[in-house]
Amino acid sequence: MTRKPTLSFWQIWNMCFGFLGIQFAFALQNANVSRIFQTLGAAVSDIPVLWIAAPLTGLIVQPLIGYASDRTWGRLGRRRPYFLAGAVLTTLALLWMPNSGVLWVAAMLLWIMDASINVSMEPFRAFVGDQLPTAQRPLGYAMQSFFIGVGAVVASLLPYLLAHLGVSNVAGPGGIPATVRDAFYIGGAVLLASVLWTVSSTREYPPEQLRIFADAVAPTTVTVDRSSALWHGVLWLVAGLIGAFVVHICNLEHELYLLAVGLIAFGVSQLWLSVTKSGGMFTQVMTDLHTMPQAMRRLAWVQFFSWFAMFAMWIYTTAGVAQMHFGSTDPHSEAYNNGANWVGVLFAAYNGFAAFAALVIPWMVRRWGLRISHLVNLWLGGAGLVAFLLIRNPDWLLLPMVGVGFAWASILSLPYALLSDNLPAEKMGVYMGIFNFFIVIPQLLAASVLGVLLRVFFQGQPIYALVLGGMSLLVAGLCVLRVSEPAIDV
Repeated sequence: MTRKPTLSFWQIWNMCFGFLGIQFAFALQNANVSRIFQTLGAAVSDIPVLWIAAPLTGLIVQPLIGYASDRTWGRLGRRRPYFLAGAVLTTLALLWMPNSGVLWVAAMLLWIMDASINVSMEPFRAFVGDQLPTAQRPLGYAMQSFFIGVGAVVASLLPYLLAHLGVSNVAGPGGIPATVRDAFYIGGAVLLASVLWTVSSTREYPPEQLRIFADAVAPTTVTVDRSSALWHGVLWLVAGLIGAFVVHICNLEHELYLLAVGLIAFGVSQLWLSVTKSGGMFTQVMTDLHTMPQAMRRLAWVQFFSWFAMFAMWIYTTAGVAQMHFGSTDPHSEAYNNGANWVGVLFAAYNGFAAFAALVIPWMVRRWGLRISHLVNLWLGGAGLVAFLLIRNPDWLLLPMVGVGFAWASILSLPYALLSDNLPAEKMGVYMGIFNFFIVIPQLLAASVLGVLLRVFFQGQPIYALVLGGMSLLVAGLCVLRVSEPAIDV
């Protein structure tokens, strides 16, 4: 067998079904964690820093899990052991978080939850690249987007629906509303069940079979330009030190230290790469980062601006809508909690539209190609986020969620279809993990600078974070034009 066989619809359905539960957990986190933090006493200005856990864990976990899964083979296969382990850990975190009661415990549990979600999520991306021939990869990633949309719709709506069923939606100081607590319990059960379905209903090709498929990208021997790594290391290290000094001397917001520390850490990693002769996991991951394919470098800019926008939306929509459309900044007030529940509905709506978009995107790709389809979807999302500033009636906020839904479905599918055709099979996992850097870095940047930008330029009004996110999606659409279209084997 020298060509990957074309899989049936139901085979692709089974291999992607686990994403239903993963996104169920992810959507509960996105829609409710800011609310939990504010309910436990966090100020709006502190929320970006508390959210640092999510991208930082992804930055560390995904490339390591990708590297490990590339080298794993056992009774459960190559990627499936990681699906299962991550699902179990995420379920435990979902059960504990709404019972945390203290802000620092909730922040710690966000670290655990997001790390566990990443343990499951990263191998799923490589799993599609492993199992599907080139022509079916857009469909496979679109199917993942469909399950992401369906899971997120139900998860985002859960507090709203539970409140209408009579479950208490208001909690006193130090407590979490029962609607949120019960939603997290349900999420844990859905996550574990859906991942178990994929683990039990799918099989994987052994590594030696993947290497001989005709559509496999030939492995190449990569060598690091040590002088280039040294120069880049010094440059980034000096930039980080200068940044930290400026933050200290000018008494700027402490969130900016995160940006400086990130620059310093990257500089140190490049200096290490320029002198080390070690062949360990860290060295190999940094080598692959330094020598990644050109298509991946160009897609990095698309991902950067796309995920900056999504992170701005996730952390500021609740505060922005509650303030602008419901007239409250008090997390213990009825108006604020009504606004927070409506944000859950809006998040459910954009994920519902994303599920629909996942059915439309394969048609768009056949008609316009991967690049133009992604550009159109990103611009629809950008227009949707900017519209939050222009629409005053909260009911009409459902309309811009159509554009956001199309952008979200596209972000979750088309960049991976563009990327996977340029990666060797034996490094599919580690490169997918490294690709996550360009999801995480913009989120860390958003956590560092959004609060400062809102205070300096927008009088601290969180709704403007969504406007900045919309502009970022417009730039991401332009960047995708620099990426080459892959050849499709039929």
